[in-house]
Amino acid sequence: MARTQTGPDFIEALARGLDVIKAFRPGRPVMSLTEVAAAADLARPTARRILLTLQELGYVRAGEGGFALTPRVLELGVSYVRSLGLWEVARPHLERLVAQTGESSSIAQLDGSDIVYVARVAVPKIVTLSVTIGTRFPALQTSLGKVLLAGLSPGEVERVLAEPSRSGIEARWRPDPAEREAALREVRARGWALTDEQLAPGIRSVAAPLRDGLGRVVAAVNVNAHAAETSLDRLIEEHLPPLLRAAGAISADWALYESVPQATAPVAGAATVS
Repeated sequence: MARTQTGPDFIEALARGLDVIKAFRPGRPVMSLTEVAAAADLARPTARRILLTLQELGYVRAGEGGFALTPRVLELGVSYVRSLGLWEVARPHLERLVAQTGESSSIAQLDGSDIVYVARVAVPKIVTLSVTIGTRFPALQTSLGKVLLAGLSPGEVERVLAEPSRSGIEARWRPDPAEREAALREVRARGWALTDEQLAPGIRSVAAPLRDGLGRVVAAVNVNAHAAETSLDRLIEEHLPPLLRAAGAISADWALYESVPQATAPVAGAATVS
């Protein structure tokens, strides 16, 4: 794949390896060498060497019908979440929120014009779109994304939304700039966001921001419900208050987590006990 605007330290082989991993999308769990090469825009010999390298490292397996990713690929995304410490901080609050509402709850962050799910506690319900860690959706049509976009300046919103979505989802709601800005102003004014089947039929959710110790929006947390089971009134009147409490508690714990040194240096001259 020909690339432009790369620096002198850019490692093309690493980029191609990541392109091969990203070639495996929903609905394409197993791909032939030819299919991988085409999806990653690589020559067949190059794609073959990368696949065999990934296989040796344990990220890809070869079988009947072609190549498939292994669960070890999840380590790449989990490493990101663990490096933040966000899951450890948020988990008890998400579990409590889910117990209170009986609905699934997730945390997402912004990546270009998409949101990416980084934490989730789910309840077994039938939903229109499946969500797991690493799932991405167009930001503007989700409550999580609205919260994250509302935390940006107008210029940053324009820049972010100019990037093409990599979610593969064709959202239902496609507002013009004026309607979009009005929606984000409303989110900024009330401090939370709502979406009602704007992404896909049946999906209704409410979200609130997660902030660091400086008040910056670093992520968003939501309660997600099925439109056929949960009315907008119930979502706002019953589920929003515990969501806002959970968001406040996670933000407070996150600010505390960031303020505590994560490693303790040995004291000079201190005796060592063995």
